[in-house]
Amino acid sequence: MPQMAPMSWLMLFMFFSIMLLMINMLNYYLFNPKLNIKKMSKDFSLKSQNWKW
Repeated sequence: MPQMAPMSWLMLFMFFSIMLLMINMLNYYLFNPKLNIKKMSKDFSLKSQNWKW
């Protein structure tokens, strides 16, 4: 069975590294979180506890 040339391994590594970077960048810039700050602040105020030591 013939071995792959080292140049092919380098090209494969570069290809998959670039793909990984592009997928991460697309995921970062296309993700649009919808946060309700008012709703979150109500939840935090309701769950607060007074600790008595």
